[in-house]
Amino acid sequence: MTAPLASLLIVEDDPEIRRLLADFLQREGFEVECADSGKAMDAVLQRMRPDLLVLDLMLPGEDGLSICRRLRADDNIPILMLTAKSDEIDRVVGLEMGADDYLTKPFAPRELLARVRAILRRVKAAPAKLPVRRYAFDRFVIDLDSRSIQFGDASDDSLQLTSAEFDLLGCFVLRPRRVLTRDQILDWTRGRSAEPFDRTVDMLISRLRKKLDAASPGSGLITTVRNGGYLFTPSVKQVS
Repeated sequence: MTAPLASLLIVEDDPEIRRLLADFLQREGFEVECADSGKAMDAVLQRMRPDLLVLDLMLPGEDGLSICRRLRADDNIPILMLTAKSDEIDRVVGLEMGADDYLTKPFAPRELLARVRAILRRVKAAPAKLPVRRYAFDRFVIDLDSRSIQFGDASDDSLQLTSAEFDLLGCFVLRPRRVLTRDQILDWTRGRSAEPFDRTVDMLISRLRKKLDAASPGSGLITTVRNGGYLFTPSVKQVS
């Protein structure tokens, strides 16, 4: 018997679509597992690690964006996101959350197959080393992995931030010169634990502003956009 090309986990709540995808991909030589929710997915992941996750955006309970963000926090399983939505913002948010590719329903099975194979080829060809997550802006250098931030000319001058303040700054650093709404900030920093009208983001931004301004007076790194949200103003570059 020929060994399967790769193992796939399909997370899709529509039973007919789930069955059709599973049957098609199995015929193409893949080992396929299925789940109908984030909870069911977690149960599958307890006993196997797939080579690729085919993840629907609209799921009961925890949605696909939240699942993607959660998985990316401590895993690098390749993710192909599926959705019935065609708005560009949904595609962009999905990719920013860490999805490797994005496919809008309805789609031809052959297109899905091509996307799956392309992702698996990229993963196989990719170097094993982890990407550097150090960024420079204004007078600061932030390391998202060691959760540290230095400023000024002396390498031992560190900025002391709370965990929530660091997460907030990290959110801005990864999305510079872009207006972020309060809801987006809450989702990217706190996810599903955020309350719908949680105003703590305003308090956190106020505290973070004061600390950044104290270290770099007059820099104005975070500005308020009326009826829009908040904007991180400096240019940001990745450093080694």
